[in-house]
This record gives sequence, C-alpha cells and structure tokens, in this order.
Amino acid sequence: MTDFAEIQTLAGALLRQLGPGERRSLLRKMARAIQKSQSDRIGRQKDPEGAAFAARRERRPLKPGNYAVKFLYPKGDANPRAVFMKSWVHDGPMMTGFDIEAGGIRSFFYDKVAKYLPVEAGEQNAGAGKLRRKGTIRQKAMFRKLRNGRNLRAGSTDLEAWIGFSGRAAEIARVHQEGLRDKPSAKGRAVRYAERGLLGLTQADQSRTINMLLDHVIQAAR
Repeated sequence: MTDFAEIQTLAGALLRQLGPGERRSLLRKMARAIQKSQSDRIGRQKDPEGAAFAARRERRPLKPGNYAVKFLYPKGDANPRAVFMKSWVHDGPMMTGFDIEAGGIRSFFYDKVAKYLPVEAGEQNAGAGKLRRKGTIRQKAMFRKLRNGRNLRAGSTDLEAWIGFSGRAAEIARVHQEGLRDKPSAKGRAVRYAERGLLGLTQADQSRTINMLLDHVIQAAR
C-alpha cells in the first residue's frame, strides 16, 4: 500500500512544475474548496477527527425581572434612546430582554443606563411577562458566525494556499482551538473553554486537494 506521504511528495513535485500564475490559480481553488469543507464541518459541530465538539458549559437559569423597565440608553450619548422591556432577565452585569422598540432580544449593561423612566400602570403586566428566546439560543449550533466567509478566510500565493480566521474572530477561534481561558463578556470572569478543533485538514480534505491537482494536470496535458 502506498504511503500518503509519498503521494504528497509527488503532488508537491507536480505543483512545482507549474508556472507561477497557473500554480497561484490552482492553489486559490484548493483554498476555497478547503474553506467550504472546513465551514461545513464546523456547521456539523465536528472536529477534524470526526468527533463531536464538547458541549456548551451548563449555565445557571437566569433570574427573571418581576416588573417592566423603561430607561434611556446609553449613558454619555448625546441622544440616548428610550428602551422599554416588559420581559427580561438578570444576566450578570446586564439585563437581557425583549426590546419593544427594536423588536428583538437585546442586552444592556446596568452601569450604562443613563436614566430610568417611570412606567405607567397601564404599561405594566403581571410578572412583567415571560422572556422567550427563539429556539432557546443555547441549543443552536456553535460558531454560526465564526464559520461564515467574512471571518473564515481563504487565500493563496504562487507558493502556498491558506485558510484561517481574521481579526477578532481569530482571537475567539484560538481560544476554542487550544482550550484557553477568556472572558465570556467584557465584564465577566475569565473561564477556561473546552478544546474544540475548528481548523485542521481531514483525510477527505487531503484527498480532495490531490484529486484537484491531478485533474488539473490531466486537463492541461490534453
């Protein structure tokens, strides 16, 4: 049986025989193919070895607010907007609830509230209502934004192809890739995250790039 390392060596020799422009174009196609493969795998919540990502850490139930709130936000803004929430919960240094004006769930830091406004009796409701999060947010797949094309990037030169994260996404990805400590929010305590392999070539990825190279060489020889 042929060792895969030998195939990679042969593939490298074939690549070096291509001109710089042709090589750059092929490597760009390979990078994009691997980018999509990596994104799809992350979407399936699997690491490069095929194991499922470690589950999210269990979170203590959030304490619901027992009254409607209305306030100006944020502090220091020349034109703070009025926020009105009937359904909300205490979420550490924030209150999270259904922002009626925005029409969706939003979070606000307590210490950034400019001024609390009176709530009329007719605006109150029993128990301030129950906050319902769509599909219970924490049950949704992890890294949904991290794996999109804006954050998971691909590129090439005439010597190499690369796939990786950019900007703040790169910092977040590294924390999960290596199982490091980080703060879940700006004012939260640092916690250690489970190691979740976001990037890494699978056997299928390696075979795919070899096949792309062979297909290219065969087409060029015709």
